[in-house]
Amino acid sequence: MAEVQQEKRSARRFALRIPVSVSRDEQMDHSEPAQLRDVSARGICLYLDSPMEQGSPIGFTLTLPPEITLTESIRVQCKGRVLRVDSVANNGKMAVAAVIEEYEFLPES
Repeated sequence: MAEVQQEKRSARRFALRIPVSVSRDEQMDHSEPAQLRDVSARGICLYLDSPMEQGSPIGFTLTLPPEITLTESIRVQCKGRVLRVDSVANNGKMAVAAVIEEYEFLPES
């Protein structure tokens, strides 16, 4: 008999395909482009060209669209830690899942 895997996520996940600016540390001194796969209040999954180490710090900035915020677009800068890195064979990118530990809403530019 197959075991049914229970969903462990407690926050709603939004599947979005928007660009993200990612830093391999929490300082956001140097960033690289990435593509968002999905985001929730507690975590993010995105596609990068090269892998990151599990447990390493990560920073990222994204703009949440009106369909998520239910108002206007909002830029958010987040800091967190990498939880998992998976190879995605079809386009050579890496799927990086991270927990969001801190976030800050940025002023409109």
